Amino acid sequence: MGSRWGRLVAAAALGAAPPAAAQRVTEAGLQATATFSDPALVVAGATGAVRLSERGRVALSLGAGGSEGDFAWRGEVAGHFLLSPRRAHGLAAYGGGGVAVVGGPVDRGYLVLTLGLEASPGSRSGWFAEAGVGGGVRLAGGWRWRWFPEGWGGED
Repeated sequence: MGSRWGRLVAAAALGAAPPAAAQRVTEAGLQATATFSDPALVVAGATGAVRLSERGRVALSLGAGGSEGDFAWRGEVAGHFLLSPRRAHGLAAYGGGGVAVVGGPVDRGYLVLTLGLEASPGSRSGWFAEAGVGGGVRLAGGWRWRWFPEGWGGED
């Protein structure tokens, strides 16, 4: 009977374990972000992400641009919860939260909350758009390219 419980515990642990690095979805892209506060900020740059679970993604972005006519930059790290991560066609929603650091005319840190839509998160690439708060009203958008592990199939 002990081995039966051992197998059940092992199966539960393996089912709850995060995917191995070779099984993770990775993403890279280009992103533009604007915040509307005093002062307003507009930056463009790169974004990258790793899906640590099927529905969970950690995203990083770094962009350069301007604020009040001066050079400014913004970096963000956020966790996203994807509602339909395998959708190969159509739109899918996600929500997220994290932190941002801004440098330029104003050097500050912010908490970020966002809701987003992305095209075909289960396909090789697609656009995304976000609205939320974090240094004022925050709007972001861009394009993501995705790399899937062997055998990872999307849904329609």
